[in-house]
Amino acid sequence: MNETEILALLKKYQKGTLSNEESDKLDAWYLNKASRSNLQLSEYELEDSYNYLQSNLPLEKDKKVISLWPRIAVAASIAVLLGSGIFYFTKPKQQNIEVAAKPQEIAPGGTRGILTLSNGKQIVLSAISGKDTIAKEGDDQEVTIKMGANGVITYVINPNADNSKNDPDSFNTLSTPTGGQYNIVLADGTKVYLNTVSSIKYPTQFNGDQRIVELEGEAYFEVAKNKNKPFIVKSGSQSIEVLGTHFNVHAYTNESVVKTTLLEGSVAVSYKNQKSILKPGQQSSISDNFSKIKIKEVDTEAAVAWKNGRFKFDNADLKTVMKQLERWYGIKVEYRGDVSDVRFNGGTFMNKNLSEVLKVLELSNIKFKVEGKTIIVYP
Repeated sequence: MNETEILALLKKYQKGTLSNEESDKLDAWYLNKASRSNLQLSEYELEDSYNYLQSNLPLEKDKKVISLWPRIAVAASIAVLLGSGIFYFTKPKQQNIEVAAKPQEIAPGGTRGILTLSNGKQIVLSAISGKDTIAKEGDDQEVTIKMGANGVITYVINPNADNSKNDPDSFNTLSTPTGGQYNIVLADGTKVYLNTVSSIKYPTQFNGDQRIVELEGEAYFEVAKNKNKPFIVKSGSQSIEVLGTHFNVHAYTNESVVKTTLLEGSVAVSYKNQKSILKPGQQSSISDNFSKIKIKEVDTEAAVAWKNGRFKFDNADLKTVMKQLERWYGIKVEYRGDVSDVRFNGGTFMNKNLSEVLKVLELSNIKFKVEGKTIIVYP
């Protein structure tokens, strides 16, 4: 078939007037084109592209036509469309029919962080920095900061250093940008997993009778046991005291509620003049809007799913879910309509492109429109 014949068939498709014979012809033409294309698409790309193609070549609404081609033919057609970037037909002395290229995918975040030393120097971190010793701290350089093969930062105290001196602690800060996460092992052996758009300030070695760190954002702690030196996490007006345990703290400054979720051991949560002890499987919530510390049983896997590379939602409201996506994908979300009653259960992996995650959310009858880095949400 020549371009004029193909153009005519496409116009009939848009009007929903294709005969079975014409549909077979167009089907065969697309399959032939695809057989000469080297482009391979994943299942998610096919589904995304199928919806995109439908929106750009709409059927007449009053026609009872569900689809033009079988799924395999649609996949083949999309491969051709995306392989060329822009797909169009030209008919002499008529306006071109043009389908724009598929919008750029929004990629997920990754392992990225910034380490600020006590002298103010900043070191940009990534999982592939490939360094061993990256800095030394202390008057006598008694603390060595190392980076492992997987990018994890560790603090190693020189065993020959004079620790009898009552020198004041020097502090470092590890922070993550939008779309970044980073892991660190503090000088006492405590492991900290820092979520995106977060920061933790900590001493390079714990010289006093307490191990105090300050957190903004979200982090998961595996605290090294030391019954003689309690570990304390401060975040805003909240203070958490432990001797050795595993817990998650969600304390973003742009969210009104601070949540602490306990997985193992016990923690004491203090807020203003109140104090509560958590048991494994419990989550505390504090807020200026609450009269007291709230405690409830939760799905701990959902609270720490981010540490394991997953989005997992346990009856989460839409705006809470979208805040996670804003931080991980660096997007802005706008709402067109009331979505307050929308709840999500389930989840997906964080290493997927944004379009694939939105498909999962659309199963709850929510619609999304992507305009650059802005996501518009419709109920």
